[in-house]
Order: sequence, then structure tokens, then C-alpha cells
Amino acid sequence: MNALAVKDLHVYIQGSHILQGVNFEVPANQVTALLGRNGVGKSTTLKAIMGLYPSTGSVKLFDKELNGVATHKIARGGVGYVPEDREVFSTLTVKENLNLAAHAENPNFELVYSLFPELLSRGAQRAGTLSGGQQQMVAIARPLLNKNQILLVDEPTKGLAPKLVAEVADALALVAHESTMLVVEQNLALVKRIAQFIVVMDQGKVIFEGGPENLHDEKFVHSMLGVSGGHN
Repeated sequence: MNALAVKDLHVYIQGSHILQGVNFEVPANQVTALLGRNGVGKSTTLKAIMGLYPSTGSVKLFDKELNGVATHKIARGGVGYVPEDREVFSTLTVKENLNLAAHAENPNFELVYSLFPELLSRGAQRAGTLSGGQQQMVAIARPLLNKNQILLVDEPTKGLAPKLVAEVADALALVAHESTMLVVEQNLALVKRIAQFIVVMDQGKVIFEGGPENLHDEKFVHSMLGVSGGHN
């Protein structure tokens, strides 16, 4: 069963045709990684799914059409979103950031604090004074408070020091046991660790769908992603 089905998705931004008929599916209870070179439309795809960019085509969550639905209704309808660059409320405390995100009747603070115990101890600290890795923990924690049918995660390890990358990777590996996930990520070691399925984009279109075992093929990685398969 597929949790998410994206069909013929088109997005225009300031006259530029960014997404040019994107098609892919996200299997339920698995992690799908959305890969590709910089600027090919990966983040735009997640934002279009969330209704943050107007689009044509179809985005179905378990056969329920999301295209044309307001972003806040998509979020409350079971789509969690971890944006690129974290976007925490810097002047609010960690606890206030979490409370703002909690719209479920019984927010799952137990799960959040089990994954990120540091957020409990830093509950009274302003989010803007946290390290990049700690802010990313807040960003990931927010949608986990609610019962989501799918979690969209955009570049979770971007700009983090290696030690913090490892911490965030560990947390995502645990989250993967709980949720269906669609993850945009450049760190191929993390993708190999958590993903069961990969989708590769180029120039606003999907050019490959398959298993993560393809990432062990140096020629495949270089041709599809323009990087060495032996490096993150």
C-alpha cells in the first residue's frame, strides 16, 4: 500500500517551470529518500505537497486528495513537515516551540523526550540560543507530537557538524520505526541506513525509482547525483 501518490505535479515560481510533471509513490510504513543534485526541485516538491506552493496535478494521501487543500488543513490531516533550515521560533523557549506545534488531543511528549532527552532539560532555554543540531532536534520533534500518517523531512543534516549529524541520524533511524517518511537528504550514508526506497530527480522530473542498494554502485551514484558513492 502506498501512503502518498504524487502524479503529474507541476509548479511554476515567478514564471519558471520548476516541477515538470513529477510522479512517484511513497510506500506506507517505509522510508523513501528523495535525491538529486542541488536545485532540481526536491524541496519544492515537499513544499508543493504541503500546499506551500500552488501546483497542478495530484497529491493523494491514502487516496485523499491534498492538492488545493490549505496548508494548515494538510498539517492537521496527518502530514508532518520538518522544513529545511529548521525555522524554529528563536525568541520562544524550547517548550513553547513544542507547545505551539502540538495540536493532537494527547501530544506525544513521551516519544519526543525519549528521542531527544536534551529537549526536556533545555525546555526553558530560548530556541535561538541552541546549537544547530539542537535546533534540528526541535524541528524534528514538533511534528512527532502529533499522530501523522507521513513525515516530510527536508535536509535534516544540512550544515551540521559530523558529531551532530550522527545524533540526528540516530534519531531519524528511531523515528523511521514509527512513521512513514519522505526524506530529502544529501548524506548518502544516512540514506543507505534508513531508506527502503529511493527516488531521484533531475531538472524538475523524476528520473529513477528503486531500492537503496543502487547507491552502492559508484557509476549509478556519479551519473544520477554527480558525487562519489564512497562519500556522504
